[in-house]
Amino acid sequence: MYSLLNLASLLLGLTAWGLPVWLLARPERRKRRLGPVLTASGLTCGLALLCQLAYGSHLVAAGDWTALMDTAPAVTAAAAVLVAVTALLNALASAV
Repeated sequence: MYSLLNLASLLLGLTAWGLPVWLLARPERRKRRLGPVLTASGLTCGLALLCQLAYGSHLVAAGDWTALMDTAPAVTAAAAVLVAVTALLNALASAV
């Protein structure tokens, strides 16, 4: 069950990137749906991060310190990339 949190995080992160790209690819729909789509993009980014926090909490509760220490730097870097790219795509979609 908890291993699905990583898959959910990946899918939510890709969705967070895909929504503003969809807006950029469809300029005729941009004006009507800009607010809700960008809000959904930010929300899915936050949910992806929440899944990673929940998985880290599960590792702590299970006492799997080795797995936590092995994955923490990569998860932190991936979270930073997720937030930065999501913010950049959302800003680009709202500016264009």
